[in-house]
Amino acid sequence: MSDAADGLYLGLISGTSMDGVDAALIERTGSGVTLVDASSTPYPLPLLADLHALIAKGGDTEALYRCDVATGEAFAAAARALLERAGIAPGSVRAIGSHGQTVLHRPEQGFSVQIGDGARIAQQTGIATVCDFRRADLAAGGEGAPLAPIFHQAVFAGGQPRAVLNLGGISNLTLLRPGADTLAFDVGPSNTLMDALAREISGAGCDRDGELAARGVADDDLLEALLADPWFAVPPPKSTGPEYFHLAWVRQQKRAERLAPTDLAATLAELTAASIARALQEQGPGVNTVYACGGGVHNPELMRRLRMRLDGIELASTAVLGVDPDYVEAMCFAWLAGETLAARPGNLPAVTGARRAVVLGALHRP
Repeated sequence: MSDAADGLYLGLISGTSMDGVDAALIERTGSGVTLVDASSTPYPLPLLADLHALIAKGGDTEALYRCDVATGEAFAAAARALLERAGIAPGSVRAIGSHGQTVLHRPEQGFSVQIGDGARIAQQTGIATVCDFRRADLAAGGEGAPLAPIFHQAVFAGGQPRAVLNLGGISNLTLLRPGADTLAFDVGPSNTLMDALAREISGAGCDRDGELAARGVADDDLLEALLADPWFAVPPPKSTGPEYFHLAWVRQQKRAERLAPTDLAATLAELTAASIARALQEQGPGVNTVYACGGGVHNPELMRRLRMRLDGIELASTAVLGVDPDYVEAMCFAWLAGETLAARPGNLPAVTGARRAVVLGALHRP
């Protein structure tokens, strides 16, 4: 059976780790979603430096809009490169769904800022572009995040309770429960703290393969002090970002300054694993399988620590379900663009806390 959202869509996103622009070309049909092709394009180094400075220091208005233009151009270039590689004409794509780059997330104050000029993407690709997905949910009283759970629900739901775990800069869980509303929320820091420490120690963009953490020993006292932060006890709906979880937050604990860098890296990896295990225990009774996606699936040390903490719950990649773990979020925003064109709500109020379901995104035509 055909659907109003059927067709080709292209999704674009750069997460809080800012390791590149992920682009995913999908085909929607009445029977499901197929990944046609995907790619990841690193940011130009000057833009990456500007983005880090903008996020770390707040930046001025001119810096914000300069990055907005440059990020839009980087997103458009990533879209064009993927279409060229896939041999797909821009006119064959119904819409681009661009999440953009989050530079500030303050849902308690009613706003969340994603840059990457959607009008510029539309003009430079010749494809209608849906962007600014979070604003409508925020206006309806929601957190504006997480938004991927409605896509997880559409693609990953099965006959048994299961969880989808995104290991991006921030970890978030989607609990798919047959016969009950989907529950989803941000859990806490995932790669964001480990990446920041790696940049500080070596200038590297991340702790590749978890090598730093693997050489260290987690400090139990620091771990317990970090887990005692009141944020972890807040019930869903909730969302967060590097505005809250950053290295200065860790170093509020004087013990952190006394640790060797490898031991601090191990403690941060253990913090991610322990917070996820605790959240599953508290919110996900009956879940016996966790399907992971995001950059963290490529960190064997993090995955090892997660398996140790999950204690009998199976941990697998979304690849087991036929979906590339590197492109779940890019696919999500491609899919959400279809929901916007079909004038269907794209949020789950039970997840974000919004007063009602709303159509997401602003549409820019070329």
